[in-house]
Parts: sequence; structure tokens; C-alpha cells
Amino acid sequence: MTPMTQDTVRPSGPVAPAAPTAGWSLVLPLKPLALAKTRLAPFAGEHRPDLALSFALDTVGAALATPGVARVLVVTRDAVAAGRLAALGAVVVGDEPGGGLNHALVHGAAAALAIAPRAPLAVLSADLPALRPAELARVLAAVPPAGRAFLADAPGLGTTLLACAPGSPLSPAFGDGSRARHAAGGALELRLDGVQSVRRDVDTGADLGEALALGVGPHTGALSARLGYAPGPPAGLGRDAAGTVGAARYAAFMQATAFTFDPATRAGSVLLDDGTPVPFDAAAFDAGGLRLLRPGQRVRIRTEGTGEARRVVFVTLQTFPDPAGP
Repeated sequence: MTPMTQDTVRPSGPVAPAAPTAGWSLVLPLKPLALAKTRLAPFAGEHRPDLALSFALDTVGAALATPGVARVLVVTRDAVAAGRLAALGAVVVGDEPGGGLNHALVHGAAAALAIAPRAPLAVLSADLPALRPAELARVLAAVPPAGRAFLADAPGLGTTLLACAPGSPLSPAFGDGSRARHAAGGALELRLDGVQSVRRDVDTGADLGEALALGVGPHTGALSARLGYAPGPPAGLGRDAAGTVGAARYAAFMQATAFTFDPATRAGSVLLDDGTPVPFDAAAFDAGGLRLLRPGQRVRIRTEGTGEARRVVFVTLQTFPDPAGP
């Protein structure tokens, strides 16, 4: 048995600080809803602001339910969003400065430090509708006791979370390609398995399909059900991922969004949930029993062909039957 000495009871060397696990302050940025999620416009049309709000509500709700999170601050100038998020329990930082996203994040971080100067701090994307509290807790627990760390988004180009230990500067560098900038700036990249919900931000219709497949929160779930949005293809069954036959079978009967329509010719186009436009002619329109089609409406379609030869052979509203469907 090792004898008890001064060094065994109280080591003479410095003791590394423990990684922060509790008391976190999270800062989320949210644009005015009228300006948010512009890349969703071809997919969601007039519903884009509602989706942006739903994403934020589900993200904040999950963040507040995460073990170790003491407070969630949202930096926004949108009065409607501010009221809804405050009702969930978020602290709204309304005096957002100009200068773009990173200036807003620095402002929000300063507000968080004013509330809890010694708390660990993280910035989190506000468009994580599938966010799981347990997965976010794992990410926060992996942040080192000093310096900065970040989590890359699902495509591997951006950042969904940037964290700093107490006393370390946040130094956000969000925007296109932020993963590379945060790494070049000295932040540690957190490489964790099983945290897909923290990485799956939503910018496009395809992103939303993947989030729905993961399972979204109540606000995004209810809105998506009302609009008829469906989960994306199963993992591994995408463009050329499972062979031509498998991909073609998945795409043969699916949902899409009306993009263009000419009443004179009864022809137009739809947008698939990955943003790909596919044309339809008068025969496809007539087969669906429609009289008119408005851009932004959700439709059910059947397609034939692949690649540039792909075309819609049947288009109708979701409430109409497809006699030739599966």
C-alpha cells in the first residue's frame, strides 16, 4: 500500500481544471423572420418564415431541456419570434447591433457574460429542429477545460456549435466555410459519433427531409404535417447511392413543391425536396385532375427517367388520388 504523504494527499504539481459540464450559457442568433432561411424559398414559398420560427422554437425548447444548460439567450430583432421564444423561457437580447451574424454573436456573448461571468459559453445554430437534449449534452461535455471548441455541421463545411471555456474569447467566424476558419483560428474540432441532431441544420428542402427523418420537435413536426412535408429518403438511398433501380423506385412516387405553372399551356415545373427542378407537361397536369396550380403548393408526383431525362408524368394535390400510384 502506498504510504500517505503530502504529495499523495495533495499532489505537488498543478492540477488541470475540469471540463465545464454545468451552468452553460447558450446564445442563438435569429434573423427577422421575413429575412430568415432564404435558401428555403424555392421549397417552402410563403411558408418560409413560419418554418424559420418553428426551427427556432424547437431548437430553444431542446436546448433548455438539456442537462447542464442554465440559460438560453436569443439575439433577435423580430418581435413575433421574441415573444414566442421568451414564452419558452429564453432570454431575448433585442438590441442587436448591425454588422452581420458574428457581430450579433459577440453582442449576445457579452450579454451572457453579464448575467453569468464565470459560466461556460456556447453559440448554437437556431435551425436544429431535430435537436436532442441528450446529444447536445454529450457535445457540451466534450468541450475542453480551456480554449475553444466547435462542432461541424452535417455537410462538414459549416459550424453548428462554437464553445469556449470561462475566460476564453469566443471569436466567432460563422458564415460559409466556417469549419475551416474556426479550425484555423485554433478552436478544437469535436469529432463525436451519435450527435447527428446537433449537426443537422436546415437550409434547404433536402436538409428538412433529413431532419424529419431524424425526428423533429413539436413545432416543426406540426407545421410539416400541416404542409404535407415528408421525411427524406432513407440513409444511403439518394442520388446514385443505392443503384439506379433503388433510387428510381423511391423517386417514382413522391412529394414536391409547385415551382412554375402556365395556365395557358398547363405546363410548368416542380421542385424536389433537394431543390432539383423537374418539368411537367399538359398531359401530366391533366392526369392529376387539376384546374389550377399555385407556386408553393405541395403536390404528389410520379416521375420517369433519371438525370436530365427525368420528367413528371403525374402531378396532383396531396388530397387527390393517383389511380396509378402504389
